[in-house]
Amino acid sequence: MRYADAGVNISVADEAKRRIVAMAGKTFRRGVLAPIGGFGSLFHLDRKRWRDPVLVSSADGVGTKLKIAFSTGIHSTVGADILNHCVNDILTQGAEPLFFLDYIAMGKLDTRVLEQVIEGMSRAARQAGCALIGGETAEMPDVYAIGEYDLAGFIVGAVERKKLLDPRRVRPGDALLALPSSGLHTNGYSLARKLVFGVAKLRPDSYVAEVGNKIGAELLKPHRAYWPLLKNILARGWISSMAHITGGGITGNLPRALPRNVRAVVELGSWPVLPIFRYLARLGEMDRDELLKTFNLGVGMILVVPAKHVLRVEAELKRRREKFYLIGRVEPAGRDARGKPHVVYSGKLPI
Repeated sequence: MRYADAGVNISVADEAKRRIVAMAGKTFRRGVLAPIGGFGSLFHLDRKRWRDPVLVSSADGVGTKLKIAFSTGIHSTVGADILNHCVNDILTQGAEPLFFLDYIAMGKLDTRVLEQVIEGMSRAARQAGCALIGGETAEMPDVYAIGEYDLAGFIVGAVERKKLLDPRRVRPGDALLALPSSGLHTNGYSLARKLVFGVAKLRPDSYVAEVGNKIGAELLKPHRAYWPLLKNILARGWISSMAHITGGGITGNLPRALPRNVRAVVELGSWPVLPIFRYLARLGEMDRDELLKTFNLGVGMILVVPAKHVLRVEAELKRRREKFYLIGRVEPAGRDARGKPHVVYSGKLPI
């Protein structure tokens, strides 16, 4: 017997890897020391560029958003999703993305699908200035169904120690500035799929007037990367801390950017909730608290900004023609908080 008789075709995998190398090579930046293909990837931190660097790393997956890609046959957006999500995670500590490695596992290797995924990933990498320098492509029959795959990634970035963002620097009186998301990003898809395809009985190509888009296209909108937008602001030291609004929503993620003994007061109605979230809320008859801990509701990143720098940050965002919203402030926690940072809401959610 041959390996191919067990469902693994090495020659197809080798051809796919050759195509990946060509796309990934276009993302290489200064510091990459070796081409793709070795047992390990090499990256050098230039001592002239970095004085006292701290390496920051993160790993994540796309999750059940992949199910939307499977049903639509569109795979480039999830490639961008995994890279951008990881870029945002290390951005919360002020880190510049350096290099990224991906992991793709399929039941049966499909070069057409693989190329779409890597094309989206490499395009996002170029936009973020991040090198795609390695990874793993695995063919795993009997683990994944034909036509399905899993996608994960690992990123490494760096930040000068003196510019490392630290929640301990946050003080009462700091402002909360929100940057808009493009949609669900990569979270809440298990519930969203249940509501859209289970409750509403829609197909991916169904047009939803309330959303203004075909539902499959709406759910595949890529996760935004905020590094290109914020790198100049971070270089000036105008931000104390930052929260990437992923799984857990504002309720679960904003406290991660705060020190003990403070609370974040978030004013509902201070930013526009995207139509897709209003639609999902109606389908699921979801209450306010469940929405706020499940979806980002149109907020992709929250910046914690000292009062003395708010106008500077706003001016830079305006210069970049970026929308932003002042959604709240940091206050002392109060006696009932037991020292843990938390979020309280005022106003009404416009759903």
